Parts: sequence; C-alpha cells; structure tokens
Amino acid sequence: MGIPSSIYYVFLLFTTDDNTLHGPVFLQEPNSVIFPLDSEEKKVKLNCEVKGNPKPTIGWKLNGTGIDIGMDYRYSVVEGNLLINNPNKTQDPGTYQCVATNPFGTIVSKEAKLQFAYLENFKTRTRSTVSVRQGQGMVLLCGPPPHSGELIYAWIFNEYPSFVHQDNRRFVSQETGNLYIAKVEASDAGNYTCVVTNAVTNSRPSFSIYFMFTGVMGEYEPKIEVQFPETVPSAKGTTVKLECFALGNPVPTISWRRADGKQIPRKARRHRSSGVLEIPNFQQEDAGLYECVAENVRGKNVARGQLTFYAQPNWIQKISDAHAAIEETVAWECRANGRPKPSYSWLKDGEPLLPQGRIRIEQGSLTITNVSLSDAGMYQCVAENRHGIIFASAELSVIAVGPDFSKTFLKKLTLVKVGGEVIIECKPKASPRPTYSWKKGRDILRENERITVLDDGSLRIVNVTKSDAGSYTCVATNHFGTASSTGSLLVKDPTRVMVSPFSMDVTVGESIVLPCQVSHDHSLDLVFTWSFNGHLIDFEKDGDHFERDSAGDLMIRSIQLKHAGKYVCMVQTSVDKLSAAADLIVRGPPGPPEAVTIDEITDTTAQLSWRPGADNHSPITMYVVQARTPFSVGWQAVSTVPEIIDGRTFTATVVGLNPWVEYEFRVVAANLIGIGEPSRPSEKRRTEEALPEVTPANVSGGGGSKSELVITWETVPEELQNGGGFGYVVAFRPFGTVSWMQTVVASPDASRYVFRNETLPPFSPYEVKVGVYNNKGEGSFSPVTIVYSAEEEPTRAPTSVFARSLSASDIEISWASPRENPTKGRIQGYEVRYWRHDEKEENAKRTRTVGNQTSAKVTNLRGNALYHLAVKAYNTAGTGPASATVNVTTRKPPPSQPPGNIIWNSSDSKIILNWDQVKALDNESEVKGYKVSVRSAEGYCFALSLPFDEDYIIEIKPFSDGGDGSSSEQIRIPKISSKSGDGGVRAGLRAPAAAACSLPTASVSPACLPLFSSLGDIWVLPKYQLALRNRGKPEDSG
Repeated sequence: MGIPSSIYYVFLLFTTDDNTLHGPVFLQEPNSVIFPLDSEEKKVKLNCEVKGNPKPTIGWKLNGTGIDIGMDYRYSVVEGNLLINNPNKTQDPGTYQCVATNPFGTIVSKEAKLQFAYLENFKTRTRSTVSVRQGQGMVLLCGPPPHSGELIYAWIFNEYPSFVHQDNRRFVSQETGNLYIAKVEASDAGNYTCVVTNAVTNSRPSFSIYFMFTGVMGEYEPKIEVQFPETVPSAKGTTVKLECFALGNPVPTISWRRADGKQIPRKARRHRSSGVLEIPNFQQEDAGLYECVAENVRGKNVARGQLTFYAQPNWIQKISDAHAAIEETVAWECRANGRPKPSYSWLKDGEPLLPQGRIRIEQGSLTITNVSLSDAGMYQCVAENRHGIIFASAELSVIAVGPDFSKTFLKKLTLVKVGGEVIIECKPKASPRPTYSWKKGRDILRENERITVLDDGSLRIVNVTKSDAGSYTCVATNHFGTASSTGSLLVKDPTRVMVSPFSMDVTVGESIVLPCQVSHDHSLDLVFTWSFNGHLIDFEKDGDHFERDSAGDLMIRSIQLKHAGKYVCMVQTSVDKLSAAADLIVRGPPGPPEAVTIDEITDTTAQLSWRPGADNHSPITMYVVQARTPFSVGWQAVSTVPEIIDGRTFTATVVGLNPWVEYEFRVVAANLIGIGEPSRPSEKRRTEEALPEVTPANVSGGGGSKSELVITWETVPEELQNGGGFGYVVAFRPFGTVSWMQTVVASPDASRYVFRNETLPPFSPYEVKVGVYNNKGEGSFSPVTIVYSAEEEPTRAPTSVFARSLSASDIEISWASPRENPTKGRIQGYEVRYWRHDEKEENAKRTRTVGNQTSAKVTNLRGNALYHLAVKAYNTAGTGPASATVNVTTRKPPPSQPPGNIIWNSSDSKIILNWDQVKALDNESEVKGYKVSVRSAEGYCFALSLPFDEDYIIEIKPFSDGGDGSSSEQIRIPKISSKSGDGGVRAGLRAPAAAACSLPTASVSPACLPLFSSLGDIWVLPKYQLALRNRGKPEDSG
C-alpha cells in the first residue's frame, strides 16, 4: 500500500536534518523582454531558476495557457529557462509565466511580457515643397513609419551631419517627431530630413522635405502647437517629461508653473529653452495640475495638463511558510501598497483558491480551520492593480505523527522545596494533540486538590511535601500511537532568612554593614546577590565602596549621598529564591540651590531669589551668596542684606557692587554636616551706571621732546569706571599760577597726554591733576602733583677723563661732571663709549651709569688691545657732547696653561701639595702666584677652616696682572681620620725641602661663593708647596 505524498513529507520532515524536504522556491523569475526583430541572434531567452527538494520540474504559460513544448519545435526549456528560436512577432508576443512543481505543490512566477521592436522604412513617395512667409511659424511633419518600441527623432538641415540645433526658436518633439520653428527666418530656407532611430533596434530610416519663402508676415500672439495631454498618468519613481512649444512673432518665451500655487519641484529640470519639463523620481507630492505659459509682446497662451500618480503593487507584508498539526487553524495575511489600491486573490498549487467551508478569504487574509492532510501544498497571495501584479509564496506543511519524546524528554531531575509548587512539563511532538495521563512509580496518579494535570499535559503539584518525592511518568496518546517519558522529583528543605538587613540612618563618610544571614539545605548551592535601587551591585566595578563577605553581609565603605536608597539581599538555591530589603538614609551637605534669579538690580545692589535644593536629611542652616565678574578671579563671597541668611530665607539683597559691571551670582547652602555644592550661575546682568569715583593713580610725567609737557597716569580699571563713555580730564598750570588749562582724553585706555607749545620753557614745573568722567557726568580729580616740562639735552662734555687697565678684560674709567645750567635740564647719568683701535668709532659699544656716579668699569674686553674711550652726559632729552677721547691698552691675557703634575701627601695631621710651575707665553702676563681653591665635597665653601671627617676638593690656578689663569683638574682629598679639639685645618707654606715653614706673604681670599660653585681661595707664591694641617696637632717646624 502506498503512502500519500503529504504523509510521506511529514515523516521525512522529522527524520531529515541536513537536507530538509520542501516545496518550490523561486531564485530568479522572468523579466519582460523587448526583442529587436533585426537581431542577429534570432533567439529569445526568458530566465527562471527554482530550488526545492525534491528538485522541481518547470513548465511555462503563455497568456495563462500552458505551453506544450513538444508541439512546437521552436520552444525548449534548458535548466528551467524558456528559449524561443526564430521568434515571430505575430505568434509569440504576450505574457509568460514560469510554473514550478514538486511533490509538495506548485507555484507560478510573476508575469513577463515579450514584445518585439522594429522600425520599417518611410514610404518612398516624394513630399511637396513647403512655402512659408518670413516671420511666420512653421511645422514640418515627420509621420514615422510602422514601428514598435521607443523612437528618437532628429532633423538634418541640408546635408548630413548638419543637425538642426534646438533653441527657443526651433524644437523637435520626441512625442510626434515633428520639427517646429516658432518664427521662420531667411536662413531657415533649405532642405530638411527627418531621421528616426529605434532605441532598441538602432535602425534609422529618413525622408526629406524642402521649403521656401513666399513673403513676410507681421507679429502675432503665441500659438501653442506642442502640448502635453490633459491627463498624464505617471508611475512612481519614473522620470516624467512634459513638452510644450509655441509658434509666434516675436519668438515666445516658455515658462512652467503649477496651477495649485505650489512650487515646481526643485529636482525638476528644464531643457531646450524650457520646451521640456523633466521631473525625475516622480512621487505622490509631484502630482497636480501643471501649466505651460507661452508669451510674447503680442499676448500669451496657456496649456494645462493633470499629472496623476500611480504605483504598481509593492509588498508591505508577505506570507511565510507555516507548519500546522491536524485540526489546528492556519491564518495568513499579506498586504501591499499601490495606486490605485491593489486587490487580492489566492492560489493553491498554481490554481485559484475560492472560499468554501473551512476556507475563509477576506482581501489579503486567508484562514483555514480544522486543517487536514489535503490542505498541505504551495499557496500564493496575488496583489494586483491595473499597473501590475505581484506574487508572494509560502508552503503549508500539515503534520500527522504519533507522540514522540525523542527531542523533548521529561526533565530527568526536578528539585522543589517543602511547601513549594512545581510543574513537570510534558511536551512531546504529536499531531493531532494527544491525551495525557501520569504515573508515580508504577501507580496511576490521581488528581486531587494538590495535584492537577494542565491542558498542555504538564503536571502541577502545590504545597509539596516530602512524600511527593519519587519517579513520575507522562503517557501521551493520539490516533497514531502512544509514548511516555520518565523523570524524578526531589524535595528539599526551604531556605530561611535568619538575620535580615535593617534600615539605617547614616552620615556621609561613614562605613556600615548590612547583615544577611540564612539557613538552607546544605546539599544545595547557595548564591547571594545584592541590588541597589533595582540594579545588581557590581562588586568589581564598585569595589571602592561595596564589599560582600562569604556569609552574605554587605559592607558599604565611605558612604556618599548617592548611596541612599533601597538595598535588597537576594538568596537563591536551585529550589527557591527569597529576598530581604532595607532602606538606607544618608545625611550629607545640602544639594545645590535651584533657579537663582536676579529680580532687580541697581548701580550697587542686586535683589536675588532662589529655591532650596535637597537638604539631604539635615536641615539647611544658612546660605552664602557668591558673585563673579569678567574681572574677578573665580567666585567671591559678597556682602548681603541680611548679613547672615538663615536656611528658611530664599531672598537676599547683594550690596557693595561696582556700577556698570556684568555680574552673575550663585548660592551655596550649608547645614550641620557641611557646605554643599553651589547652584548653577544666574543669568548675567550689568549693574546700572553711576558717576565715577576712582581717580587715576600715580599721576606723573616729564621727559619728552623740546617744547612738550608729558603727563602720565595709571588707567582706571574697567570695573571701576562706573559707566560707559569713560574718559579723562587732564588739567595743568604753570607752578604758582591760578588758572588751569584743561583737555579731554576720550579713550578709557589712555595713560598719557602730551601738551605741545613752542613757547613752553624747558624744565619748568607745572601743577598737574587728572580727573575722570563717564555718561553720568564728571568725577573728582586726583591730587595735584608737580611735573616738569621737557628738558634740553646736556650742552657740556665731562672733563678730566682718565682710564687705566685693570686686567686683560677690564678697564676702569673716571671723569669730572660738567657744570650745566639747572634751568635747562639736569644730568641723569653718563654714557661711556668704547671701541678697539681696529674698529670704527660709529660701531662703538656703550655702557651707562645712573645718577652722580663719575666712574665705570668696562668689562669683557680683548687682552693686550688698544681701546679708545669717551664719555657723554645724558638726560631724558638725549645725550650731550662727548669728552676728549682717552686711550688705554689692556694687559696681556693670563697664562692659559693650568698647573700640572699635582701631587699630594697626607698624614694624620697635614696634607702637602706639589705642582709644576706654569710658564707664561710671550703674549701672556707673567705668573705672580697661585690660587688654591678649597671646597667641601658636599658643596659648601670655606677659607682656612676645612671640615673634619669629610672629603674636600682642591683646584689650583695661576694668577697674573692679566687675571686668573686656567684651573687644574679637581683634586679630591679624602677625609682626615685623626681629630683635634676644634676639628679645623689650617693652611701654611712650605719650602721645597721637606721642612715646613710658614711665610707671611701667603694670603687667603675672603670670598665664599654659593653652594656647589663657591670656592674658598688660598693664595700661594711661586715655587712653594702648600701644607694643610689639623689645628689639633702642632706643626713640626712652627
């Protein structure tokens, strides 16, 4: 006996994993084709690709009727694709569909149209010559030959390739092919050829026509010859082209508009001098009544047409494969949009499905109740309007099978607590739905008030006791068989909270422990978790504040305001879950006040108000107001009325403000715990203007050029100017006179005024004061001070100039002050000019003295060089005449060779140094002696006394008339081990022999320089050695 295909399918559905059986599914559907008759290939191919298991067979329909491939040799199906050899434009055009079938059903593809494109030749009859008057409009008709497919029109003037250029006077319609000339000119006479091209076949026939002039025609209003239809259906997403052209004299201008007053879409483009309006990607909002306006000086004409929007159906919701058990209900719904609204129909296995009995169809909805095996198959929802048709496919699989626990066994072990509730699920695969019964051990289980079998077959036991533990078996039965599955139930003691967390009231910064201790069945694993305000605490992320110990308690360290809220301890085992909660109140400094507002502002006060912020469980005791300006360093506390603002007051008047300054304010709250965060700043407001009160400081002056009185002062800071339009009033008068001269300096940044007058005597005293003003009026003046007018430069040169060389690099120069007229000016100092003999005087270097100093030291000079020096007096007006030049030669440079071969010896009481003499070169000064520099290894310096019990460092260098020579390498002397009473060491001179003797000519430099660079210098005459000894022991030879 054979198995029906639907049942065969069901059994394989459940036994095949890697290669599931299913109905046909289209991978590629045929598309419409326009076939050029003149194609060399002579073959049409319509594609169709389908998958399915088993592999589907493919057939084809033409205009709804199946194609019998065997009856026409021209038809063949290759891998599902339909091939038509030697296609015929009479027999083969139409609508084609691919039909795919396997044992699970049949589906049909979308429709594909086959059309043929061709273009025949023009008839060979000769066309008459056209006569026209100059200035008249003209239309040359093309009249294309029989054709199929889109055509492209062009006109040739006289000879190829001279095509007619289209502009505002000439237009070729791509709808009719005609050539329109709005106003004929003399140059238009000649032979015209219409060329027609098929966009598919590329064939290109043509015909010619000739026209000539017969006279002249006057001006006339536009006449629209090319216009679009009254109704233009336009598909969604397509490009719409509207043509409009008029004849007229003068040549009309063409413009476009919408009759409903809306703007032409911005995406629209105008071509051929506005003869074509092109709207790409046409959408619903582009539909409407469009007008073409042709206009010249003689009048205008209007053509109108309605662009209507349509759209082929497009799926919004498709159907998908469904699996249903016998006697169940299947419901599908498909929805599509389109314009006009699509209608729906349904197919089953490629044939129309009609509503009857168990099958209900309502537009895009299909419902099949009490499903049977005969309902299995391929279903298609079809959405259609007059512009197109679309198909959506799905497979209905009807399941008929006995109970099967192979993939849904009962849970082997189910745990439950005493007194709890448990549901043991029983969910075998079965169709139709089975009936259920249960066994405990080998006994049939009877239902009672605690034990019930649920509708889905699951067993429910409430108020569980220890006696409920055991083995349970679910037995499922339907028409196709019986099956069972067994699992065990274990009953455990419940978990109980012994010590619960309790609500607490704490202060910011404290640390607490929230307890959570339980008793539980020790055969079960116990898991503690804590949540804070509904969110689990992440102990790794928040470990700075939260820590949980092994017993379950929660420690919270260094509590912050953000830690206030509800804490829940959750305890879970595999049989139960319970929780205990506590509220934590955290007291802390207040939150920031809110809505700080400037209610009123004057020149020196501001009325503020605010709302209190959170008190954080500690009453607010006081508020402090702070202010900030563009001139302040951050926020500063300000004076208020009342002086102390208590926690119940939410307004205050800020006093002591500067007029005409932009202020912003904030408020800080405090309570017994501390000071809170400041509020957001208020808006910025400027105080009102007031008379200026602050006068310029440090009014002085003097100097300048001849006949000038220079007055200077420190500017008044912007925050103290008290208003806009700020400036200065400068007043001055000769000392001892009564009348003041005044001038206004309008710039607030000015700090200097120069009064010029040729009659102004030099170096004359003036009384000076500087006042201030702004938009509100004048303020007060500064105290009167004495300022001298510009002085004249010195007129006499210094005398008795003398210079001498101090070393190879230094010269000292001195002079006597000249006698100047004190009423002309004063001497502020002297300028020394110096230059080498081989340099030019104009390149001389300068050094200056200040005041009455009449000598100077010139440094950094070249050794053994002749220098020229001169001195000038100077003051604010400039320098006076130079003194007589003096000449001096610097000394030879000091020896460049450092002392070498340094040897030192030590005993417990002294150190002896020896070195080689330094011999000066011919161009160097003779060695007069040596300097021994001594410093501690720690960096501090000394003269004669050396530190005991630590290292010290010695350097040796020669000295001469030219200065100090080069230093030797540093000599580190380790610490002296023996000690004396005062721990000191002294320096003495010894003869070259071993005997030590002290010479009175030895001297010690008194200078000690800073740490790490300071040296204590010991001077030593040539040919002597240096001995350092401990003061605590006597010298051998005194």
